[in-house]
Amino acid sequence: MMKEQLEGRVQSLKQEYEAGQKMLVDLERRQMELQQTLLRISGAIQVLEELLAEEQQTASNGNMAEPNANLVSEKVG
Repeated sequence: MMKEQLEGRVQSLKQEYEAGQKMLVDLERRQMELQQTLLRISGAIQVLEELLAEEQQTASNGNMAEPNANLVSEKVG
């Protein structure tokens, strides 16, 4: 009787162990997928920030060029 209980418990623990191993593999896969997603998001953020910086640079250059254009037109007129 005791032997049967011990064998049953061993079998139960083996099943729990296998289920835990499967869960661990799944979590590791999900972690890798999440890391890849975060890397893509980070790259997109970097690209968008660079585009915004270029836009701001272009806008500030454009604003500086307009007063000079007005001065030229005033001198000509």
